[in-house]
Order: sequence, then C-alpha cells, then structure tokens
Amino acid sequence: MRRDDPQSPWKRISAKTVYDNPWIKVEEHAVLNPAGNPGIYGTVHFKNLAIGVVPLDAQGMTWLVRQYRFPLKEFSWEIPEGGGDPQIAPLESAKRELIEETGISAKQWTLLRRIHLSNSVSDEEGFVFLAQDLEFGPSSPEETEILQVRKFSIQEAWEMVCRGEITDSLTLIGLTEVRWGAARKFFPD
Repeated sequence: MRRDDPQSPWKRISAKTVYDNPWIKVEEHAVLNPAGNPGIYGTVHFKNLAIGVVPLDAQGMTWLVRQYRFPLKEFSWEIPEGGGDPQIAPLESAKRELIEETGISAKQWTLLRRIHLSNSVSDEEGFVFLAQDLEFGPSSPEETEILQVRKFSIQEAWEMVCRGEITDSLTLIGLTEVRWGAARKFFPD
C-alpha cells in the first residue's frame, strides 16, 4: 500500500480488504473526508500494469485485436494490450504482449504515454507504446483469449474511434497519440 501524501485533505482511519485475487484487491477505507466528516472510500488495487501497443508500419497501417470482454458483455476492438508484472520494465511487457497477441515484433519502440486509467477508485497505471520497424511471426495468445487480429490504416482506426466503435481507454489514448499527439512527427500534415 502506498503511503498517504502528508498534504492529503483526506485522512485514512483504517482499511480492510473486502476481496482479493491474483489480479486485484478491493479495499474499504474508513476516512475523514476533506470537510472532516467520517465516511467510507472503496478502492481497487491492480496488481499488474496495463500495457498497450500501437504497432505501426511505414505505410501507416496498424493492427487491432477484437476480443470478448467479460465485464462489458461485448466484443471490443483494441490495440494489443494486457497486464504487465510491476517488477518488470513496462517495455518488456509491451514486447511480450505484442508478440503474444499478434505475432509482431518491433525494432523501434517509443513510450507514448504513462496514464492512470480510473484514478477516482483505482490505482491502475498504464503505459502505451508505439512499435515500429515491424517483423511478423506466429502469435501465441493465452487460453483465455480468442482473438481476431486485423490490419487497419490509422485513418480507419481513427474513424472507428469517431463513430464510437472503439471505446477501450488504452486504445483511445494510443490512437490519439499517433494521430494527434506526441507522435505527430510520424504523420505530419
């Protein structure tokens, strides 16, 4: 557990674990809120980092993965993504995820963004990378992953975002960075 910031307007009185498994821990905290009134605050601790990769070739093509997301009860188009052990460098986890889900490896890597995915209730930290100078081989998805991998132009993927067909946060951030953000040098107007 991270220590409270000494300047925090919240005071934690106690914490108890409500649920714990290999991936998440849910805690309920007895607190004094910023007004000094007692209350509770629920938090979700993620035991892995969220890792996403935008693979991009020299022609401006990328690869998205379609898979069923149990919490949403629907299929989702996403960049290759998954969990990374916090004891391992995020880049190493990104390389593993890209090969595992798509069979793609890359010679050039750029960190696009470090993010917190839902910081009002969770400490989940994410990293989104750009992978370039691509090589192709066989994929090896986990047993829980039934994946459809498809090649799209960045413009096609961006249009899917604009139509609301892509809602995954790592994917939105990655595609936004490639299309408009820090990676703009790859797509000058």
